[in-house]
Amino acid sequence: MKASFGILPDGTQANLYTITGGGITATVTDFGAHLVSVLVPDRDGNVSDVVLGFDDANGYRTGNGGYLGATVGRNANRIKGASFMIDDVRIRLTPNEGENSLHSGPNGFHLRMWELVRQRENLVTLHLLSPQGDQGFPGKADIYVTYALEKGGQLKIIYDGVCDRDTVLNLTNHSYFNLAGQEKTDAAMGQELIIPGRFFNPDDAENIPTGELRSVEGTPMDFRIPKAIGRDINTPYEPLEFQGGYDHNWEVFCTPCAILRDPDSGREMAVSTDCPGIQFYAGNFLNETGKGGIPYGYRQGVALETQFYPDSVHHPEWPQPFVKAGQHYHSETTYKFSW
Repeated sequence: MKASFGILPDGTQANLYTITGGGITATVTDFGAHLVSVLVPDRDGNVSDVVLGFDDANGYRTGNGGYLGATVGRNANRIKGASFMIDDVRIRLTPNEGENSLHSGPNGFHLRMWELVRQRENLVTLHLLSPQGDQGFPGKADIYVTYALEKGGQLKIIYDGVCDRDTVLNLTNHSYFNLAGQEKTDAAMGQELIIPGRFFNPDDAENIPTGELRSVEGTPMDFRIPKAIGRDINTPYEPLEFQGGYDHNWEVFCTPCAILRDPDSGREMAVSTDCPGIQFYAGNFLNETGKGGIPYGYRQGVALETQFYPDSVHHPEWPQPFVKAGQHYHSETTYKFSW
């Protein structure tokens, strides 16, 4: 189903697409390829929207400093110095977090109109043409994102792309989840989280990984046994103090790579991916007015972003996001809901 999602300042009509399947319903907009909502029942059959977002496209255009629901590219997360090397050529991006690049700079994919390619009852595919030099990256890239609802409460996000020059492709979705319901903001830190990852990436004071792969053993970063997100978040521990809480990458080495639970509603979300890392962000700097005028504030939603490690372009020993000219980029992440 297609509906109007507002008129942008240049007169462009933004649209909202509703898909259903697997016992859940989701909506996606062609402005920024944002995931707008996911409606999931609880153990008693009561349905709530578990994704933070806005009521119309202009909310995503003007009020989305937190990248709520955004499709992020060409490169998710941070690049030190907003530059890196490809084929002995220095690629320079526009800094937007101090001297560094966050989510590819100030004119991200989440601020573009995407083209509808395909819509069925349970899926929608959107396309973006990223021109040569876009955001500073080499080459003209055709990017596709598919949102599909499949049996067993699965929301699958599929990314495909190809570029005519060697470049970086590392896309993710930046949705914030609150399995109690997006309106129950005070419940976000009470969600229980499992991350089986054995190590994480500590960052420096500029949010850039130091290069260390640090064991979670004996630290507040250990989520191998389920615990409430808020339990250890204020522990005096330098990586947490630098970020104001959790905003770090963990290794992915098993499926699922993360499980989020709301103990009161019985809702659970298991995350599976072919990406090497998952960034867990506890909303330490959230400050938005969302759907229905609900204020989303400090730590009132959590993001689980599958991607390559932050600043991996400067760490050749880590998995790399580089693709060759003509090489097909493909990545899949599944959020499986149960109740």
